[in-house]
Order: sequence, then C-alpha cells, then structure tokens
Amino acid sequence: MDQKSKDKLKGVDVRLVSVVELAYTYSPVKFIVTEGLRTKERQEQLVKQKASKTMNSKHIVGKAVDIAPLVDGKVRWDWPLFYPVADAFKKAALELNVPLQWGGDWRTFKDGPHFEIKE
Repeated sequence: MDQKSKDKLKGVDVRLVSVVELAYTYSPVKFIVTEGLRTKERQEQLVKQKASKTMNSKHIVGKAVDIAPLVDGKVRWDWPLFYPVADAFKKAALELNVPLQWGGDWRTFKDGPHFEIKE
C-alpha cells in the first residue's frame, strides 16, 4: 500500500486499519485509500455536493474508509472492480473478527468505495 493511503488511515479505528491492510494483501485488484477520518466541515461539503446523504457519517469518528480501485496504476470507478476488493475486505474482516459493512451492499445509495465498522 502506498504512503498516501497509509497517511489517510491516520485517526481511523485500529481495527479498520488492520482490515484495510490485510484486505490489500488479499485483493486481486489493488486499491488506494481516498478518505479515512473526516472533519464535520468536510462532511458538510460532501452533503452539499450530494456525495453523501448524512451528517452522521462514520468517517467523522474514524470508523469508515473510502477506497478506489487501481488498474495499471490508475484510479478506476468501474463497479465490477469493487466486487473483488469488497470480497477481500469481507474476508479480512471475518478473519480479524471485525464487524464490517460495505456500502455496495446497501439497498439505497449504493456506495462502492465505502467500508465501515458496523456497530
């Protein structure tokens, strides 16, 4: 995992950091971490942009991360790329006994890049 991704994990719950790190080793599709801990101001900005629907985001308390798949070193947002990454996250979370929820499994406002501790 690159240093920028590691830096974006600062302030994130150590359990979730462990899941991200292990998932990175399992995933056939490499990824970067695009966001971890967020300020309330950043969350307000995302809500205004309609990139988020809530001010109760787990990012604000360090219990969520967003990732982006990489293909040939470039960020890609194609939905099929998120499935193998999500499988790697779920496998890692199960192995580490960390309750995890993937935004791609949500029934409304599917959020492929989003992973959070489910509590």
